[in-house]
Amino acid sequence: MVDIISEQASPCVRWPLLWRFYLDPFGIQIALFTLKVLPRIWREKYDIVVPIDGGWQPAFIRIVTWLYGGKMVISGQSGKGWDDRNNLWCFPNVFVALSTKLTNWARQANPFVRVVYIPNGVDIEKFKPEGDRIHFKLEKPIILSVGALDKDKRMDLVIKAVAKLGRGSLLIVGKGPLNTELKELGERILGRRFEIMSLDFEDMPKLYKGVDVFTLASPWFRSFEVVIVEAMATNLPVVVNSDEIREEIVGEAGILVDPTNTEKYEEALNAALGKDWFDKPRNQAKKFDWDIIAKDYERLFNTLTQ
Repeated sequence: MVDIISEQASPCVRWPLLWRFYLDPFGIQIALFTLKVLPRIWREKYDIVVPIDGGWQPAFIRIVTWLYGGKMVISGQSGKGWDDRNNLWCFPNVFVALSTKLTNWARQANPFVRVVYIPNGVDIEKFKPEGDRIHFKLEKPIILSVGALDKDKRMDLVIKAVAKLGRGSLLIVGKGPLNTELKELGERILGRRFEIMSLDFEDMPKLYKGVDVFTLASPWFRSFEVVIVEAMATNLPVVVNSDEIREEIVGEAGILVDPTNTEKYEEALNAALGKDWFDKPRNQAKKFDWDIIAKDYERLFNTLTQ
């Protein structure tokens, strides 16, 4: 029996220094939630518990599972940095890294923890080129970017590159604290060639089918962004940050570029729009089919419970 422990914490600004000890509002909220569910974990004595909120959560769960003989598995969704370093030093039975680069990093960060490589995946039957699409009243070609509207996603770099492109439109889909700021920037330098909106997950497959190229400017430390694979599964070419993680995800299905170089970014978008990609994006996405990923997790859980 496997239990996944998560709290939908309210997003908030992390306090300087204190957040590293998870003593800011976000960290405290996660800690209190975890303390609330610990009696249930102790009562049910799950074979495997998967904490996904970080902070104090993996530490509390590690203690409880150790006391009754259960196992703890952590998936490194945070990527290289403080949060996953904390997860590793809570000594899970297995730490799941989402890329080869992060696998090597995790093994160095805590050599005493078993690390396995299992990437995130995509439902290739849900995300595919065929089927209904959303028709947008934007100038073609349409460039799409999907993600949280925060500093890490660097949506402002996307807006500036598309403005330099001088043709087509940019559609940004997401929510976040920079919504107003990004909307003002996009409308100022792109005018009618820009739209920002949010969609329910159920509508995402139709979204990808209504555009021409997908791009994301987020930096190297983002561990694995599923939207890239969703776009490729819809047979969209992608233009993303040039780093080892995204190189492993994208393969021959897109173009890697430094988004901070607006001129090079614009050239990459233009090249992606002008190339016939055939079925390369779709074929690359098939490597991350959830059916394959699920079997990897099944094998992992079986080794832990035998």
